[in-house]
Formats: sequence, structure tokens, C-alpha cells
Amino acid sequence: MKIVITGGGSGGHFYPLISVIDKLREISEKKHIIQSRIYYFADKPYNDDILFRHEIQFEKTTSGKLRRGAGIKGFFLNIGSAFKVVWGTLSAFTRLVQITPDVIFTNGGYIAFPVLVAARILRIPVVIHVSDTVPSRVLLYAGKFAKKISIAFPEAESYFKNKDIIALTGNPVRDEIEKKQVDGSYEYLNLDPSLPTIFIIGGSQGSQIINDTLIDALPELLKKYQVIHQTGKEKFDDNYGRAGVVLLNNDNKNRYKIFPYLNDLEMKMSAGAADLVISRAGAGSIYEIASWGLPSIMIPISKEVSRDQESNAFSYARSGAAVVIRQKNLTRSILIHEIDRLFTDFNEMKKMSKQAKEFYKDDANIKIATALLDIALSHEV
Repeated sequence: MKIVITGGGSGGHFYPLISVIDKLREISEKKHIIQSRIYYFADKPYNDDILFRHEIQFEKTTSGKLRRGAGIKGFFLNIGSAFKVVWGTLSAFTRLVQITPDVIFTNGGYIAFPVLVAARILRIPVVIHVSDTVPSRVLLYAGKFAKKISIAFPEAESYFKNKDIIALTGNPVRDEIEKKQVDGSYEYLNLDPSLPTIFIIGGSQGSQIINDTLIDALPELLKKYQVIHQTGKEKFDDNYGRAGVVLLNNDNKNRYKIFPYLNDLEMKMSAGAADLVISRAGAGSIYEIASWGLPSIMIPISKEVSRDQESNAFSYARSGAAVVIRQKNLTRSILIHEIDRLFTDFNEMKKMSKQAKEFYKDDANIKIATALLDIALSHEV
């Protein structure tokens, strides 16, 4: 049995694919099914070590990105992208003929488009996962011929015609960071268990506006709270230096823990110590926070940059698990006010925690993996 996975080169695309494949192999082992050969089609491996450890073969492919409203320059860039798409489709077609996969699984991203075009021509079964409230153009295209569609948010269903093949599964979260690690978390992070803790997730790329606003607010916040701040690797040095200046003579500066990046253990420990999370509103981040059962403040990327984060954030907030601060409204005073408001309303925090747990679906990877396995086995026959 051979399975191809493909998706954009971000953690939000990559890790859910790995989570599903892990579960598929686990199910296969229990059912005594011969282990699958897995191929990852993308422009770059994203994480060579994970691919190696999970025995997934990387297949390099190319594609182009459609740019809208970029004038003459965008027009010529789109011409170049069109050639890349054609070349990527021909390359994917050739490689898929050689591999003869039984099913293809994707959660979108422009890099997946040539693989999906080739799959449609070759009539290879396709399963797609829509992690956001608004499906990407690639997933809308694939939805026209997909065998199964899994969605993380109910709003996504309205974008597809064939409702019979859609299942609300939630978003897969890796076992390595699913659920928080409470035992030993305060000791591990050198935190005080008697103080409320705020956990700010900047993501691997980091959010400069969140980082800047938080650092400006630190002198006030550290009077009452301790803060775990993951800045993003690229922005760490600048933020570390700025925080050092802001807190130079501050008696509470040891309450501030700053990291460029958190590995799996550090992420679970931080979640275990946290009482409140502040984060962007990528689908992966939302479901990770929900798996921890923590109240959160969502600060989505503006609509001009991301067409789905605001929609994701408000969908999650409607469940009662989070509150939303629009990026255009984010200031030091508003951030401090919202944090203080939540920490002085124990009942709301408790309710948000409860709603986060109810929102989370801990079997998303199982449901998707089972569908992939069923389709792959039927295709083999």
C-alpha cells in the first residue's frame, strides 16, 4: 500500500499530515495490515529529521503562487508561476505513474496543486482536510473530485457542494504536544506556582506586533503575573534585547521567561504551567490550545494578510473558549485590560476552559487515518 501526502511548507500543513500518518500506521499494525510506504510531495522537506524518523520519503515538486492585485510586476510573476505549475504537474504526473499510490492526502497549500491536477488525470483517489473556516483555492479545486473531505470548523462545509462526503473531524494534533504536562512544569520553567501564568505563542515565524505590544506591557503585567513568551526564532535577538532594556531595573524581571522556540517537551510544560494563552489564530494553534483546555486570547492576522485567521478566531470564540482582539485594535492598554478582566472573573475563565475541552476533538487523526486506509485498501483491490 502506497500513500502520498502533500501540503504547503508550514508547520500548520506539515504536522497534521504527520499526525494522520502516525495514526494510520498504528491502526494498520493493530489490524495486521502490511505497513504503508509514504511519500511526501513538497518543494522542501520542512523537517528532514521528522521525515527520516517516520520513514517518509521526500519527493521534491514545484509550483507557482497566484498573486492578485500586484500590478504589472505581479502579472509577470504570475506568468512565471504558470510555467512552474505546468512543470510541477508534469513532474508530479511522471512520479505518480512510477509510484502508483493508492490514495493521496492533502491539507492544501499552493505546492499541492500540481500533485492534485496529476492525481485527477490519473484517477487516483484523493482525500482532503480543510483546517480553516475558509478553504483555500487549492482545496476548493480538489473538493470537486475528492473521495472524502474532513473539516475542522463547521463553517467550511458551505463551500462544498457534495455534503455526503464531508465529516466534521476537527484538526489533527500531534501526540507529542497533545494535552498539557502539569507535573513538574513549574520546576522545569523555574516559575512560582502561586502566581498566575500567561503563555504567549508567537509561532515559528513570530508576530512582531504581539511581541512589541507584550514587551511594552511587561512592567505592568509582571506586577501580578509571570509570563512565558515564545517569540519566534528570527525575532528572538531583537526582542530579548528590548525586554532586557525594559526590565533592566525591574524587581520582577525573573517572572519573564523568553524563548525563541519551544520543543515538544517545553511546549507541553509551558501549557501545563499556563492559566491563559495568547496566540495568533491559525487552525493548528487553536486546536493545540483547545487540546490543553486553556482559556485564550486570539489576536488574528488581519484580513488583508490572511483571509482565514479572523474567521477562525471568531468561530472559536463563538464556542465560548476564547476572546478576540483584532490586530488593528491591539494596544498595550487594551491587552493589559483584557488580561486583567479575565483573571478577575474566575467563572468566565473556568467556563472558557470547559468550552475549550468540549471544542477539541481528540480523534481527528483517527477518523482521517481510517478513511485513508479504507480508500487505499479498496483501491488496491
